[in-house]
Amino acid sequence: MEIPLLAHRPARLKLIFNPSSGASDASPAQLMEIITQLQAQGFVPEVYLVEPGGNLLAVIQDALHRSIRLFVVCGGDGTIDTVAEALVGKRATLGIIPIGTRNNLALSLGIPTDIPAAVALLRTGRRVKIDVGLVAWGEIERPFLEVCSVGMLSALFPAADDIQHGNLARVGDFLSTLIASPVAEMHLVLDKQKIDIQGHVVLVANMPYIGPRYPIVKASFCDGRLDVLIFSDLSKLDVLNNAVQMTSGGLEDPRIQHYQVKRLRIETNPPMPAMADGFTLGEGPLRIKVKKHALAVMVGEPVPAETSLGLEVTRESQPVGV
Repeated sequence: MEIPLLAHRPARLKLIFNPSSGASDASPAQLMEIITQLQAQGFVPEVYLVEPGGNLLAVIQDALHRSIRLFVVCGGDGTIDTVAEALVGKRATLGIIPIGTRNNLALSLGIPTDIPAAVALLRTGRRVKIDVGLVAWGEIERPFLEVCSVGMLSALFPAADDIQHGNLARVGDFLSTLIASPVAEMHLVLDKQKIDIQGHVVLVANMPYIGPRYPIVKASFCDGRLDVLIFSDLSKLDVLNNAVQMTSGGLEDPRIQHYQVKRLRIETNPPMPAMADGFTLGEGPLRIKVKKHALAVMVGEPVPAETSLGLEVTRESQPVGV
């Protein structure tokens, strides 16, 4: 949902900079460049440096209380997710200057990784209200922008993430987790449709790119629906092979069922681990729904996903070919 730009945009903004994102040795130069570019665009940035143990939520709440309405995040997807969580439903706008490792959100939202271009987008881009996923387990709820995953990929993520960041000592942990991961009975309710299957993975996506820039689906982040991919009747190696194919945009597997829904419930036996945007949720039944147009973001022209997994989908929560 695109909303009109303000005729007179406030010059003040909260600049949230994570010096640990991307190449940390480049952080001082990046920060100075970002401040210079913001000032050239007529903004007056109020800088906060993210640090371990810091209370970022309190910083955001304080800024909101002082009527700051534009929050610009300089960091990777994890930092953006944290700030976005605090701004969901608030009268505020999120701006993004991607300096992380993956920058999936920037890719999905059409935000360039070039710093001057990303800063200029705060003036020239579109202000759009995007959907946000909301996952609940037990009495706890957590929003997510990208994806909620249940099953083997959630179990593998911690070791895989460390390996991607250069910690090859975690290869053994990755392999042992892969071997130990069981197939599960999965009981799903998609809107009002019940599905009982055996499988290793369920992905619930709000954006077209997840993980290491995997193009999942040609999803819209403002259509009021979540895209559900069910990996049933696939072996562990099939699942990993599909993940590899995602990186090249060549995945077509009719065994992957694709739905679009407003809400769903997932329960597995045995209980399978779940994650939302890299945050570990634990095990147990999940309730997931979409919050339509819940977050205002400055965006560019989104890059179309390179693949839709070779799958079509209907709006009535029905998989094609089933």
